[in-house]
Order: sequence, then structure tokens, then C-alpha cells
Amino acid sequence: MTRVALLLGSLRTDSVNRKIAELLRDQAPEGVEVSIVEGLERLPFYNEELDGETVPAEVASVREAVASADRILAVTPEYNGTMPAVLNNAIDWLSRPYGQGAIVGKPFGVVGAAPTPYGAKWSHADALRSAGIAGGLPVEDVTVSQSTLEVDPIADDATRARLLDALQRLVDVDPAALAA
Repeated sequence: MTRVALLLGSLRTDSVNRKIAELLRDQAPEGVEVSIVEGLERLPFYNEELDGETVPAEVASVREAVASADRILAVTPEYNGTMPAVLNNAIDWLSRPYGQGAIVGKPFGVVGAAPTPYGAKWSHADALRSAGIAGGLPVEDVTVSQSTLEVDPIADDATRARLLDALQRLVDVDPAALAA
């Protein structure tokens, strides 16, 4: 069983990115368990003074959920040309302690949609870069940046297939090959 922790960059209950996350969770391939990591909105902004021997309970919960996963997939829109603060803050918390954080050494991919002609591609590139700096292993070809101006990613068969294919590619990637 390959476990995928899904980090959701949108806080809206009815967001298209939450629907994408639920689609990936509900239609994950056999042998793959996708869990949406809840509670990102409750994480305090990263502050090293809060990150000592004991951390806020919300932080411990998110770190534990990601640490128990084999892969990480961010599903996120784009806010003002970059990733949402909630996702950036989660990556900050997951990168610590330095060199040992829950994200370290794990393949990391990004998918999602935004109501722009660019479909969140800048947000996705920023998330991959940040995850890589944080110690994750960015998987460049596990990216689906879909404009909701073009199609409804949930209703469109081709887009759903691309999203599920990205999940499968993330699962199939060899972490050792990425780390080399």
C-alpha cells in the first residue's frame, strides 16, 4: 500500500481544488491510499519560537499525517500569481526540524486548478521549488495546471484522466532515482 498525503491549498469547503482532492482520494488506484491532511488552516504562522521540544497540537497532527505517508501531493489554486499562504505555511512547518522534517526525502507533486488562463502553473512551480528547498523530492512531471475558464476539471473526462494519471506517476516514481 502506498500512502499519499494530500495538502490542500484552498480553504473553501466547496472549492474546485477540494473537489479535485476528493476525486483523487475516492478514485485512487488499487494499492494507493490518499488522505487529505486536514487542519492546515489551524496552523499558526511558522515561528521558530513555537517550534521547540513541544509544538502546537495542530502542528504535531499535520506533521504526523505527512510523516506517515510515502508521497505528498499538493492540490492548490493560485493566489496573486503564487501559492496560497496556507500551503506555504504548511511546507514551512513540514520542513522542520531542518533536515529531518516530515517532508524530507518524499516525492512531492502538485496539481490543481484556478480561474485564470494559466491554470495555477506559477503556484505549482512555486510549491515544487519550496518543497524541494524544504527537503522534499519534487516530481516535475506530476503537475496538472488546469484553467477552470476552459473546462470544469471534475466534469471533463480528459482532465480527470490527467489528474488520476498524475497521481499514478507520483506513486510509481522511485524516490532513490529522484534523490540521486
